[in-house]
Amino acid sequence: MKSELPHDLVRTLLAVVDEGTFDAAAAALHVTPSAVSQRIKALEQRTGRVLLTRSRPVRPTESGQVVVRFGRQLARLEGDARDALGMPEGGEGAGPSGPTWLPIAVNADSLATWFVPALAPLARDARIHVDLRREDEAHTTALLRAGEVMAAVTSSPRPVAGCSVHRLGAMVYLPVAAPRFAARWLDGDAAVLLPDAPVVCFDRRDDLQDAFVRDLTGGRPGSARRHYVPSSEGFADAVAAGLGWGLVPRDQAEPRLHSGALVRFLPGRTVQVPLYWQQWRLDSPALATVATAVAAEAERALR
Repeated sequence: MKSELPHDLVRTLLAVVDEGTFDAAAAALHVTPSAVSQRIKALEQRTGRVLLTRSRPVRPTESGQVVVRFGRQLARLEGDARDALGMPEGGEGAGPSGPTWLPIAVNADSLATWFVPALAPLARDARIHVDLRREDEAHTTALLRAGEVMAAVTSSPRPVAGCSVHRLGAMVYLPVAAPRFAARWLDGDAAVLLPDAPVVCFDRRDDLQDAFVRDLTGGRPGSARRHYVPSSEGFADAVAAGLGWGLVPRDQAEPRLHSGALVRFLPGRTVQVPLYWQQWRLDSPALATVATAVAAEAERALR
């Protein structure tokens, strides 16, 4: 097995993953589908691993994800080097280099509360553009592992291979409900009544409410009477509308508590979800700029 990973072969793999098919990758690279297939086979022979599942769309295997991540890191370093040298993207005679794109995975509640303000410093540097991918904080590391994003807000303190990790703080959630809902379903010992009360969940992977009830009751899950609302703002609105109780981020709950749209039950209880910033270990000025801005805002918002 040869130890080199030729850049043209790696770029071909990235094109196939990004475009989804060999034919689409061939069109993007201005070569024939046969040439794309030969390059992928050559790369697989060099690595001694199957790198792609020949599905529709094509997906990288676990070994393929390693090469994809390497390819994206290589492209980022090349872009940073071009910027540092003042080189245009298209070579001699081309216009100025394009923006630096940073794909970042972030959970919906952070996106709806503190994360966008963290990006305000980027307004001073028009070259840095973010491509935000919304994903549950328990699953954002999968996008890092697959090489689809360069950084992620995650609940996992365990670094993905090739990544560094930094604790940001914790999102605080309050158990709340609409006043009429609380009077109907939770008038009494809320810890006893909660497993039978309708509940609002973000989606079918959201275990926050069920974990809260299990902790209260010693194992019982939340009610089967539930609504799924896959939007952070919509989730808070659904709870305020009386569809069910829910754990709402403190920053979203407090204005509604002050207005009387929501009430707290079990007021001594909160749920804290620790958040971490994971990013590729790259000496990338653009990535460092974003990481510094995120850490500064998290220090303010997630203390």
